[in-house]
Amino acid sequence: MKKTVKKEDIKIAILRIEGTNCEQESYDAFKRLGAQPEFVHLKQLLNIDCKKNERRDIFQYQCIMIPGGFSAGDYIRAGAIFAARIKSKLQKKLIEFVKQEYPILGICNGFQVLIELGLLPGIDEIMSPVPKACLNINDSNRFECRPTLLKHENKGKCVFTSMIPKNDIRLIPSAHAEGKLLFPLDKQIEYIERMEENDQIVFKYVDPNGNYAGYPWNPNGSISNIAGICNYIGNVFGMMPHPERSFYKYQHPEWTKEGLNSNIGDGQAVFTSVLKYICRRF
Repeated sequence: MKKTVKKEDIKIAILRIEGTNCEQESYDAFKRLGAQPEFVHLKQLLNIDCKKNERRDIFQYQCIMIPGGFSAGDYIRAGAIFAARIKSKLQKKLIEFVKQEYPILGICNGFQVLIELGLLPGIDEIMSPVPKACLNINDSNRFECRPTLLKHENKGKCVFTSMIPKNDIRLIPSAHAEGKLLFPLDKQIEYIERMEENDQIVFKYVDPNGNYAGYPWNPNGSISNIAGICNYIGNVFGMMPHPERSFYKYQHPEWTKEGLNSNIGDGQAVFTSVLKYICRRF
């Protein structure tokens, strides 16, 4: 009989390089739920410029998370340098990690990295040789930091949102300058249709009435109001808004009106969902 992994034994790699700046909140989100997160510098996985006892391997962890920030100063394109460094030596291992259905989470800059890696959109392959999408400069041409309302569109494929009811609307804050999801113009309709068929669209931006709307409710102009997507397997997930910043109810801007109740924030389910998945799957 297969033994399930206990939550307290789950190891999460919070991956970082120069410029990442949301790793502490990401670490805290998993730690508060009883898992074992660890800050892991990319050089530790590449086994360069670090002591032998500091070296790490991807398969020491049950989940990898790439947090938000401005990795490598967002030079060239947001997430491009981080992704290139990962792909240079870890491509084969990363593909195998995804094939074995281990989860990978990318939030904000992490989503940008997953796009640059070719792990997302992941419509029909684990990793594309070149990016098949991009997260472009916001339509406002400025950094947008605001509360955003997200409608959960997924029917159950995404392992990071399995505990969120379909059509549920959650307030999760956004803070980015390059979050406009785009696909090649000649493939745009095809990609969106295939992603809908594959149940890969996870979150969409909506207004307070639950309607798909433009700015400011869609803070970047993303195609089809998409705020988060997963790959065709459902174990690689990227989103622009920050669920780690709405872990507790008191982080909601109107908590004084609505009350704290259980003090569970709208973003907490992203982390509880993946831990539940790991406990059952491995």
